[in-house]
Amino acid sequence: MLMDEPFSALDALTRGTLQDEVRRICTETGQTVFMITHDVDEAIYLADRVLLMTNGPNAVLAEIVENPLPKRRRREDVHRHPLYYGVRNHIIDFLVTRSRNFAGEMRDNNYDRRAVPVVRPGALPGEPARPATSDTTDPTPAAAAEAPVTPARPGLIQGGRA
Repeated sequence: MLMDEPFSALDALTRGTLQDEVRRICTETGQTVFMITHDVDEAIYLADRVLLMTNGPNAVLAEIVENPLPKRRRREDVHRHPLYYGVRNHIIDFLVTRSRNFAGEMRDNNYDRRAVPVVRPGALPGEPARPATSDTTDPTPAAAAEAPVTPARPGLIQGGRA
């Protein structure tokens, strides 16, 4: 299912109710959702992976943030999770600071658009980030861990099967 900022014009109560409904549908049916959002908290709540994009008409996919929060999570508990603020701060830092200078970062680090880095805020020290792949059946602990999806620029969320 593709959703482009579906909750942006709604009041907070209705938005929360519909977000909960999307989570329920994805959990019960295994449906994958690709969702654009500019709301960082919405992305963290709904997504397994958050795709961060640079700004402007020549935007590129900068990195993929694997959400370390449990797949089965309740709205009222998300902000209490010990990894929540690490994920949130990482995404906000990208949006506020790194996205502006990402062109230089791409040049300095020989950025390859075909191997977008995957980061796991809160991962154990020494656990390397890995390039993104289209294989959603990866049996590694990172793939088995639950993670939501949201991008940086337009805001992207992908939910569904772990």
